[in-house]
Parts: sequence; C-alpha cells; structure tokens
Amino acid sequence: MAETRYSVAVVGGGPAGIAAANTAAVAGCRVLLIDAHAALGGPIWRPRVPRPWREALHDVDLLRGATLFSAAFDAGAFVLDLDTADGLRTLRADRLVLATGVLERFLPFPGWTLPGVVGAGAAQVLVKGGFDVRGRRVVVAGSGPLLLAAAALLRRRGARVLAIAEQAPWPVVVGFARGLVRHPGKAVQAAVLGTRLLGVRRLYDAWPVRAEGDGRVERVVLHGAGGQETLACDLLACGFGLVPDPRVASLLGCALAEGAVIVDEWQETSVAGVFAAGETTGVGGAELALAEGRIAGFAAGGRRDLARLFVSLRERRQAFARTMNQAFALRAELRQLATDDTLVCRCEDVPFGAVRACRDRRAAKLATRCGMGPCQGRVCGPALEFLLGWGGDTVRPPIFPVAVETLAAAGTRRDDL
Repeated sequence: MAETRYSVAVVGGGPAGIAAANTAAVAGCRVLLIDAHAALGGPIWRPRVPRPWREALHDVDLLRGATLFSAAFDAGAFVLDLDTADGLRTLRADRLVLATGVLERFLPFPGWTLPGVVGAGAAQVLVKGGFDVRGRRVVVAGSGPLLLAAAALLRRRGARVLAIAEQAPWPVVVGFARGLVRHPGKAVQAAVLGTRLLGVRRLYDAWPVRAEGDGRVERVVLHGAGGQETLACDLLACGFGLVPDPRVASLLGCALAEGAVIVDEWQETSVAGVFAAGETTGVGGAELALAEGRIAGFAAGGRRDLARLFVSLRERRQAFARTMNQAFALRAELRQLATDDTLVCRCEDVPFGAVRACRDRRAAKLATRCGMGPCQGRVCGPALEFLLGWGGDTVRPPIFPVAVETLAAAGTRRDDL
C-alpha cells in the first residue's frame, strides 16, 4: 500500500515502452516500466524480447502483471492506481510516458462469434502462447501486412494455410509493394514473408461474407472478384487493421485526433509532463514505435539534445506508415457485412440493428449496454467507429475490469489522503 515516487513512469511494455524506459534511465532518471502482462514485449515481441533490449532495462524498475485502472494529477505528481497480484499499489511519478499500444479491429459479420473465428493478431498471440495449430485448415482474411505475418507464423507452426484474403485491390497492393524499394528494411521483411508463404493462395478484393458451422466454424464464405467462394476450414483468423488505444491518455485529458493521441515534436501530449509513443499516437509498426519511444524517453528525462538524434529516423518511419495506412484503408463495402441480427457487442449480446438505431456510442450504451461488458468496448468500439462513424466515448476510471476489493482499497486510500 505504500506509495513510491519515480521521476518517469512508463505505461506499456512493448517496443515503444521498452525504448522509452531505457532512454529515460540513460538520461539519469529513476524509471518504472509498467505492463499488464507477466512477460514484456507486447504482441510483437512477446514472449521473448530481443536480447539487446532486455539488457537495456538493467537500470529500470519493472512492474509486470499490473493493470492500471486509474490515473490523475494530484499535488504536483501523477498518481497511478494499479491492480496487482498483491492487491492495490499506488505510485507517483513526475512525468509519464504512455505506450499503451493498439486494439485489433474486428468487423462483425454473420457467424463471426463462432468458436474458431479469431483476430489475426489474436491468432499470433495464441500460437506464441502454445496453442496447437498443427494440421488445422486455416483461412486468414481482412487487411494489411499483419495478415501475412499471422499466416507465416501459423504455417511455420504446422497449420495448413488455405488462403489469404486481402480486401485491398490488387493494383493498390502492387503499388505499395513497389514502393518498398524506398524502405530497404521493409522490403527485406516482405521478401522473407513471401518466401515463407510460397504456395499459399492470395486473394485480393476479397473479404469474408459469413462464417458457418455447427457449434464452431467449419467453413467461410468469401466475396471475391469472381463472386463468392466457400472454403472449409478449422480456423478463421480475421483482422481489419489496428487502431490506437488512447484510453489512459483520455483519462488524463490528453487531446486526440482521429482516435490517436496528439503529440508535439518531443512526443509530449497536450498535458504537460505526459508523453506518448508507439501505436497509441498512430499505427506505424515496431520501428516507428522504437524511434518514438527513444524520443519520448529522452525528452521526459530532460535530454532533448539526445532526443533530437532520432527525429529524422522517426520522420522516415512515419512516411512509411502513411503509405501503408493509405494502401490498406478499408473499403465502404465492408460497412454492409453486418445484418441487423448480427451481434456487434458479443459481451452483452447486442445486435447491430439495436445499435444502429442510436445516435452515438453513449446513447447505445445507455439503451443497449453495448460496450459495457468485460472488454469495455475494446472489440465493438473500433468496429462501430468504422461502421457508423462514431467517435470515442467518455473515459473514466476504472478503465479496465478490476477486483472490487482493489477498488474499495483505492477509495479508502483517497479518503485518507
């Protein structure tokens, strides 16, 4: 229960958070790195952080398996309430770096709630965690380079990847691939993935219309340039890109634009002393996240002279991110996938028809409980942003599910203060 004070607290242990924690420590700060999982690295690096970055954290205090559920500014410091295995832990920090990552966007379509239908990113996490896919027939569908990475990992772990269905048109994908000559590192990554996926069918202008099966997915119907096609499968890994997760930033009052946290050239948000780095400021991949994390860490540590060394690298990575996001922008036809009977909030069993009748997310929450289940809108929120053009909802603590006894302890502590 005792409070501890740090110069810099970093929330999120993915590439951006690890880079920020390291550089803030190099700048001479007492640094704490907080992550909700037992293993650092985020979805990209978990379960094993590259050795150089693991070793770079030797001067950083680590707090893993801790869920941040409340944050505020009080008496000249940022106060963080965390739910840990030992109950409530409250910390104070002079400055914060938010590296809270992304949410996977999963658009609802008939049958998407069947067991065996998972997110493309979620499939990677499951496989890395030991989920056995040997011999399973898999279809990967949606949009973006994540599909290729997921398909390659699934195939390497023994799955039979039958097809990769990309919603972007073939000419657009070809143009994007040709543009990789300006980004040699990305070109090498693409070549490696292409080699690992030799023999796998690639479909373009294609997306899932519905999943079918008795108790679990047994087949998927794909819309393609030549009409509809049905593929028998045991697993459908489906993801329509990634979106920033700005909830902690919103709780602190940081300004957002198009769902991403707004930052200045030093990665500082609209709230003084709060910095943000990585995908929470806009989706751009691990290399951009590392560059932003270094800048944020040095800037939070008062060493803008060192932060400036990574500005040009960040600009190059941002240019690639803009090209990628334009190439794989979601097409309007995908807004027609969900029928009125299709569940859009699977936590609270809310059909799309009930949500569509509401004027905004808050009205939908009040009328239907959409977004009020265990995931707190992490699945239906990004989907409804695309389907109905709704913006984010008001954020207030607890921003993640938390044990009642921890909330009670936090309330008692506030009263004592």
